[in-house]
Amino acid sequence: MTVKTDGFHHVAYRCRDAKETVEFYAAHLGMDFQLAIAEDNVPSTGAYDPYMHIFLDAGNNNVLAFFELPEQPEMDRDRNTPEWVQHIALRVESFEVLLAAKDSLETAGLDVLGPTHHGIFKSIYFFDPNGHRLELVADIATPDQMKQLRGVASDMLVEWSETKKAPRHAAWLHEKIKEES
Repeated sequence: MTVKTDGFHHVAYRCRDAKETVEFYAAHLGMDFQLAIAEDNVPSTGAYDPYMHIFLDAGNNNVLAFFELPEQPEMDRDRNTPEWVQHIALRVESFEVLLAAKDSLETAGLDVLGPTHHGIFKSIYFFDPNGHRLELVADIATPDQMKQLRGVASDMLVEWSETKKAPRHAAWLHEKIKEES
């Protein structure tokens, strides 16, 4: 039997300070603090490891959660993975909202990269106080573009799997961006 999921219940990351994290996401991304769970022992393993587990409303029944683990070694990131790879991408309503978010974040003193044009969306990037890279995304894709991309996805995956070289099936997407520049 194949299990069919019904979306994410929550996605969890580690944070340095639960209170600072709640305040950051509320102030800069409008996320409401939903609930906190704190225990001295991990329910799934029984291991002693005191934690604070916080849950934030990311919109549309999506929950972003964090663990503060005060008795664990200081948190770090995977040094074998480039900084740009692991990130949390959140959708915004429009490109205008994306630009307003960029202005707001920069006014608050955050370094913001972008907007970056990805062909089917535009985005900005910045870091939360825990060092997690965040991306805000404004979709700009047309139904035809998405149909074309879905149509070549399997072939691209097969070619990548065999060659580990970027397939050119959807090169039109980035070539169009260069033409617009």
